[in-house]
Amino acid sequence: MGSVTYEYDDETVIVTGGSSGIGRAIAMAFGAAGATVINADITPEPKDAGATEPTHEAIEADGGTAHYVETDVSSRTDIESVVEAAREFGGVDVMVNNAGWFTRGDLFSVDEETFDRIHSINTGGVFFGCQAAAADMRDRDAGGTIVNTASISSTHAQADQIPYDSTKGAIKMITQGAAIELADEDIRVNAVAPGHIATEFGSGAEQKEDSVAAGDLVKPIPLDRPGYPSDIAPVVLFLASDQAGYVTGETVYVDGGWQTF
Repeated sequence: MGSVTYEYDDETVIVTGGSSGIGRAIAMAFGAAGATVINADITPEPKDAGATEPTHEAIEADGGTAHYVETDVSSRTDIESVVEAAREFGGVDVMVNNAGWFTRGDLFSVDEETFDRIHSINTGGVFFGCQAAAADMRDRDAGGTIVNTASISSTHAQADQIPYDSTKGAIKMITQGAAIELADEDIRVNAVAPGHIATEFGSGAEQKEDSVAAGDLVKPIPLDRPGYPSDIAPVVLFLASDQAGYVTGETVYVDGGWQTF
């Protein structure tokens, strides 16, 4: 089978939640493609097994250009600050709103604090990330692309996940609404929707692999394996590229065929 490479030389990419998991894979892929990458996360330290150095340092060690900006995406001020930091490198060309938080809870067990927290991170982080990045792109009359991390939970509810699922449903709508409003500004907005991905986010990488192998999921994955961050990153690079120039408002599912059942 063939392979595709991308060139993002002279472009600045912000990846929120880029220290670990899917975000780290996305940031590393953009770095390898020549972009200046800004990792916007609460901490630079990775949680991934085997990861020994922060994302920005790993990119630089591979010959790329990267920076870390401490960012809490539940804070609109923090999001605006990292977009402002991108101005030092010409402004943000690609915004990847990836940071998120996962917690379980049924309708009766979730308290107001938990509900507000997950929505401020997952929903607010994406909404205000789109807002800040699009404002920068518009002010520079430069156009650009935004890619949001949605989920299979954007369209498929699962037990004990109401707070999380509701945020991911919101992200799908934010993506579509922003795509409509920003089309005239030459700004495309899309989302990638990962399926069951083996990372330390949620249940943990090893437990996710075991769950898939044991058939413990709500329904099976046709490709018979969990996904990995390396499965998600190429899709994000495609959506942000000129090759996807006629694609906006879409949510691309990367789930091993999980939705087909």
